[in-house]
Amino acid sequence: METSLCTLADAVDVLDRMFPPDTALTGDVVGLTVGDPSAPVRSVLLAVDPTLAVIDEAVAGGHDLLVTHHHLLRSGLHAVVPTEPKGAAVLALAGGGVGLYSAHTNADVARGGVNDALAAAIGLQHVEPLSEPEGQPLGRVGQLPGETTLEEFAHQLAGMLPGAPVGLRVAGPREGRVERVAVLGGSGDREFEAVRAAGADVLVTADLRHHPVSEFREHGLLAARSGGPDGPFLVDAGHWATESLWLRDAGQRMVDEVRAATGARITAMVSSTVTDPWDFVVDTQEG
Repeated sequence: METSLCTLADAVDVLDRMFPPDTALTGDVVGLTVGDPSAPVRSVLLAVDPTLAVIDEAVAGGHDLLVTHHHLLRSGLHAVVPTEPKGAAVLALAGGGVGLYSAHTNADVARGGVNDALAAAIGLQHVEPLSEPEGQPLGRVGQLPGETTLEEFAHQLAGMLPGAPVGLRVAGPREGRVERVAVLGGSGDREFEAVRAAGADVLVTADLRHHPVSEFREHGLLAARSGGPDGPFLVDAGHWATESLWLRDAGQRMVDEVRAATGARITAMVSSTVTDPWDFVVDTQEG
């Protein structure tokens, strides 16, 4: 018979220690969004996005707490009504007795967080921060066990990441040589200069736009004309996919730390809902 109870306040304390809110980047809102701190927590669901489908999954599954990477209230909320997605989400959470906690950029920079999990899944060695915004380590860069081609690396990466409708977009020659890899879960074109400075052969990230990618690759192609390497190359692996991998270990760590802190036994599982906003792609002919 269970003699100890974990409250939402206890769970928040554990999560705040795992992903300290003061390490979030300026302007990022993290932490508890919905929930009664005195409510009991026995089951936790983890996901990248607090979409209505994920919230339905949390309620239907009898979970007491939903931990997400992205925050629900990213912009101003002036009314909580069921005819607006954010209002419907808040009402569904409250009505289902599900608390909501987000760990965003504080999970990006954390040891064992988003970027460490992505680097580990790829099998990078000698991993170090890619850059340091506001004194926090953003992204990671490390070495593959051996050199490979860009095409082979992309196929291996596709097998490591959770399946998403959009797949991978690759900028660079299929035969390009890859050994040093930079990773930045989520949107990553703001760190192109850091990728060059780190000597990476390829950057794995997401949300890449036409003009920044074109200019970035032109730098490499221009360098190749002088006999230098034609990298770095780019792989857009999708926002949801690159930010999904840390959730499993975060859930297990939460279970262990709640047990150590309160004596309570909770369960944690990762959402089965794919929250990539794209639903399908249509192939076009090359050339």
